Amino acid sequence: MAAAWGQKALGALPQLVKSLRSDPVSGSARHRRLPSLRRTFSLYDQINLIDSVPEDELRFQSYDDTGFKINNVKYEGSVLIVENKIMTWAPKTFSEITPESLSIFKVVHPIPEIFILGCGRHVQLVSPELRMFIRSTGMKLEAVDSRNAASTYNILNEEGRPVAAAVLPYGVTC
Repeated sequence: MAAAWGQKALGALPQLVKSLRSDPVSGSARHRRLPSLRRTFSLYDQINLIDSVPEDELRFQSYDDTGFKINNVKYEGSVLIVENKIMTWAPKTFSEITPESLSIFKVVHPIPEIFILGCGRHVQLVSPELRMFIRSTGMKLEAVDSRNAASTYNILNEEGRPVAAAVLPYGVTC
């Protein structure tokens, strides 16, 4: 039985590769979709499990230079996600991210295990002051570009990990 299941999975692989290759990948695309690990790992039955995300679980679906699509809602500008709740976030550039802009973490309990900081188009060096503040809350910091921040958030949230994210739009360059 396991051999038949393995053969079925191998038979599905060429079709999956073909469909992935046929997806238009353009650096000038105005609205870029984020990859789904669930799609990748559903080779056996070719089921896209992403359609069955629970309503109370936030998921970045796509991004562009000005914002994000999360659970079928377009958010313009920066977003902050804490305890699976989303809110607009004041910083418009990386230099505006300060301990004060993240002061919500002084009152949130339980504190998330991981804090993902989406820096815009490029990874930025986090100031010692901001790094010290985040460390003082007990969170682990992961500073990456906003595209990877959205994908990392999705993965950790799907795993049920306590995670928070503060993400600048991908078009922010400094």
